Amino acid sequence: MSDYLATVNWTRGDGGFLAKQHSRAHEWHFDGGAVVAASASPHIVPTPWSSPENVDPEEAFVASLASCHMLFFLSIAASKNFVVQSYSDSACGRMEKNLQGKLAFTKVFLRPAVEFAKGALASEAAIMEIYHLAHEKCFIASSAKAEILIEPVI
Repeated sequence: MSDYLATVNWTRGDGGFLAKQHSRAHEWHFDGGAVVAASASPHIVPTPWSSPENVDPEEAFVASLASCHMLFFLSIAASKNFVVQSYSDSACGRMEKNLQGKLAFTKVFLRPAVEFAKGALASEAAIMEIYHLAHEKCFIASSAKAEILIEPVI
């Protein structure tokens, strides 16, 4: 068992709190010392009460899925002796009403593009197997209710 810690800090500042005209900007602090400027999504809370330049929880959810998948992909590729030169994923989460009528992520599309080092001959079938194994091993994906679709760019 492992525990993962994050501290979320927010201070009211100026603005009408009861009128919901207060800043949603806040910070995420992680145990390794990283601090991330965060906010409510401007799709949910309009500016000026949200900060579009900050990371919002919805973006972080999509990024955590893409990151987890990538890390397993790299590990599995290395174990199969395929040298990965670069990996980029233009992930997209779709939020809409679910079957219960609640707003939720219903799908997350992972769109990884992988470049292998010169001489690393990986067939399309071998690459697809690595994607599949990475998805099976990704514990963030195993924790999510949203359907996660992998649409590799090959």
